Amino acid sequence: MKNLICIFLLIILISGCKQKEQQKNDYPIQPVSSQNVELTDNFWSKRITTNRDVTIPYCFEKCEETHRIANFEVAGGLVDGTFEGIRFNDSDVFKIMEGAAYSLQQKYDPKLDEYLDDLIFKIAAAQENDGYLYTIRTIKGDSAMTEREGKERWVEERNHSHELYNVGHMYEAAVAHYNATGKTNFLDIAIKNAELINSVYGPDKRHDAPGHQEIEIGLTKLYRTTGEKKYLDLARFFLNERGKSNKRNYASTDQYENGSYWQDHKPVIEQDEAVGHAVRAVYMYSGMADVAALTGNQEYINAINKIWENVVGKKYYITGGIGAMYEGENFGENYYLPNRAYNETCAAIANVFWNQRMFLMSGDSKYIDVLERTLYNAVLPGISFEGNTFFYPNVLEFDGKDPFNQGATERKPWFDCSCCPSNLSRFIPAVPNYIYAQKENEIFVNLFAASKTSFEVKKQKFRIEQETKYPWEGNVKFKIVTEEPVKFNFKIRVPGWAVNKPVPSDLYSYINEPSKDVRLFINNQPEKFTVVNGYISLNKSWKDGDLVELVLPMETKKVIPNENIKEIAGKVAIERGPILYCAEQVDNPEGVLNKAIDSQIVFTPKYDSTFLQGVVKLETDSLTLIPYYAWSHRGLGEMEVWFRKAPPSLSKGRPGGAVNHILIEGDNLHALTALTFTHEGQIDVIYIDPPYNTGNKDFKYNDSFVDREDSYRHSKWLSFMDKRLRIAKRLLSEKGVVFISIDDYEQATLKLLCD
Repeated sequence: MKNLICIFLLIILISGCKQKEQQKNDYPIQPVSSQNVELTDNFWSKRITTNRDVTIPYCFEKCEETHRIANFEVAGGLVDGTFEGIRFNDSDVFKIMEGAAYSLQQKYDPKLDEYLDDLIFKIAAAQENDGYLYTIRTIKGDSAMTEREGKERWVEERNHSHELYNVGHMYEAAVAHYNATGKTNFLDIAIKNAELINSVYGPDKRHDAPGHQEIEIGLTKLYRTTGEKKYLDLARFFLNERGKSNKRNYASTDQYENGSYWQDHKPVIEQDEAVGHAVRAVYMYSGMADVAALTGNQEYINAINKIWENVVGKKYYITGGIGAMYEGENFGENYYLPNRAYNETCAAIANVFWNQRMFLMSGDSKYIDVLERTLYNAVLPGISFEGNTFFYPNVLEFDGKDPFNQGATERKPWFDCSCCPSNLSRFIPAVPNYIYAQKENEIFVNLFAASKTSFEVKKQKFRIEQETKYPWEGNVKFKIVTEEPVKFNFKIRVPGWAVNKPVPSDLYSYINEPSKDVRLFINNQPEKFTVVNGYISLNKSWKDGDLVELVLPMETKKVIPNENIKEIAGKVAIERGPILYCAEQVDNPEGVLNKAIDSQIVFTPKYDSTFLQGVVKLETDSLTLIPYYAWSHRGLGEMEVWFRKAPPSLSKGRPGGAVNHILIEGDNLHALTALTFTHEGQIDVIYIDPPYNTGNKDFKYNDSFVDREDSYRHSKWLSFMDKRLRIAKRLLSEKGVVFISIDDYEQATLKLLCD
C-alpha cells in the first residue's frame, strides 16, 4: 500500500512539473541559486559555517529542550504527554528545518539528513487524517483551547491563532527539503495540508484574512514546485480578503478594532503606508510581490511601490531596521525613529525578502541598496559570532543597564517566543542566493563576496570568479572562465553609498562629498561607463581569462538625518562602505552617550584580523568606532550610533586665536537654510523680528495675507515660526541665544513653541 501511495505522489509531482513548464509569469529576473555559488571569502563563508555547525544544531537542541519537537510526538501518539509552550511554536521547528535543507544543499551531511527524516516522521504522525496540523489543538482538544488559540478550528485565525502562519512556514521548509534532497516525504505532508486549506477557504467557502501573514509566501512556493494553480489562487484569495471583515470596526482609530495591527484595515490595493505589526506587514508585502509576479497583478505592484516609498522615505532606520515600536512590535508614525528602537531581527530578515522581490520585478538597484544596508547592519547584529546567542530587538543606543532584549541586557541564548533565532537559522545559509541574479543573457552582480559561480546562457556554461575583501576594501575583480567565447550583458551594481547616497530617499544624507570616483577596468585598462538604474552594463562577447575590476571609494562618511526625525535631528552617524559604525564604552572608557563629533574630524581606518573576527575599526585621538553589527561581544557598557555634532572652534585659524562673534538677522528662511551649510553650530546671536499676526495685512502665508477671518491663522503663524526656529537651533553655538521681537498677541504660543 505504501508503494502505491509513493507512486501516486510521484505521478502528482511529475504532472505538476509538466504544468510548471507551462507557467508564463514569474519574476523577470531570477536569483542565482546558492547551489551554483561557492563562497571563497572570509566574511560570509565563516558565518554560514557557524550556522551549519553551531546555530542549526543548537536551535534543534533548544526545540527539544523546550518541548517544541515533543509536541509533534505527543500529537502523533508516539509518546504520552501534554502540550507545552506557545501556539505558534510549531513554526520554529519548520524554520530551522528550512535552514537545515539549505545547508544540505551546500554541504551534504548524512546525520543531518537522517535527523530531518526522523523529524518528518514525527510531523507526519502529528498531522490529522484530513491534513490539519496544529499540535496545540490536536493535543488539548477544542474544549481546552483559550480564546487566542481558537475554541474551534479557524475561528480565531483572523487575529491570533496562527494556524495558517505555522503551515506557511511548513510549506517553505518542505519545498526547500524537496529541492535539497529530492525526497517527497515532507512535501507530501505540506500538500496534504494545503489541500485541506483549499477545501476550507475560497470564494464560495470560508472567508478569513490570515492573522499573521506567511502562508501566502508558502503557497506560491508550493505552486512553483507542483504547478498546481489552485495554490496560487488561494494565496491571492487570502490577500484579497483583507479589509473586508464584518468583525472589524473600520471607523475606529484603535488598531485592534479597525484591524490595522494586522494590515486588515483596508483592501491591500488601497494600502499606501506601512502600519501595524512590522513582520506581519512585510511578509504580506513579499506575498503580494510573489502573487503579482506570478499573475501580472499591476494593482498589487502599485500598492507595494507606494508602501516601499513610505518605508524607505519615513520609517527606515539608518541600520536598515524597521518597526520602531515596542508596543505591538509596530511601525511607528512617519519619522518616528527613536534610538531605543524595537527593530525586530525578524523584521530585518523580512525586509531583505521584500526588497529582493522588488528588485526581481524591476531590475532597479535601489532595492539592493536597501537590502545590503539591512543585511549588514540590521540582520547580522541579531546573532553573535558564536552563533548561539541572539538579539530580538536591536537598539541604536544603550546605557549599559537597559534590559531591552526581552528582559536581558545582552544577546540571549533563547526566548519563549524564539522566532528570531529560528529565522536566522534559515536566513544565513541562504545569503549566497542574493549575490547574483539573471535575466536571459543579463547577469546582475548585486552583492560583493569572493566566490566562484556557475552560469548558463543559451545552453553555454561558464563561470565568474569574484575576488574581493569587501566589505573592508572596495576593489572587486571578476574573472570570466569559459571554454568558448560567451556573449552576455554583465550588469555590475554601483552601490548608492559609493555615489554619495546612503539611502534611496531624503531620509539620510552624507555631509561630505566623495574625494574619489567609482572606477572600472577591463583587462587592466580603464573603461568609461554610464550607470543606469544603479548598474554598469557591459554587453559584449567574453573570452576565457577576461578580467573586470570595479573600484569603489571606500571612504569614511558622516551621515545626517532628515530634520523631521526629531530624536536625532542635528546628530551625525559614521559609515564606511556598507558598514554602519558605533562606539562602545569598552573602547572609550569615559563613556559614549554624550560624545560629540566635530564635522571636520578625520577617522583613520585600521584592519585588525584578530579583533572581533576581523574588522576595520575607525580611530581618532579621542574616539574608537567598531562596526555596529559587532557590538555587545565584550561585556556591558554604553553604546551609541548617533553623536552630537560638536561646533568647530570659532577661533581656529584666526590671528591670535580671536573669537569670531557672529550676529545674524533671522527672518529670511532661504538665508537661514543656506547658512546651515557653512555655519552650523557657529552663530552666537540670532535676532528674529517676525511679522505680527493681528489680521491687519501684516502677515503673509504662502504669498497671501492672513486676515482676521482665517480660522487657521494661529496655526499658520506657528508653522511659519517653527521652520525658522528649527533651523536657528541648528545654527546656534553651544552658548548661542535667539532674540525674538513679538507683541503680546502670539507670546504664549511662541513660548510653547520655543519650549
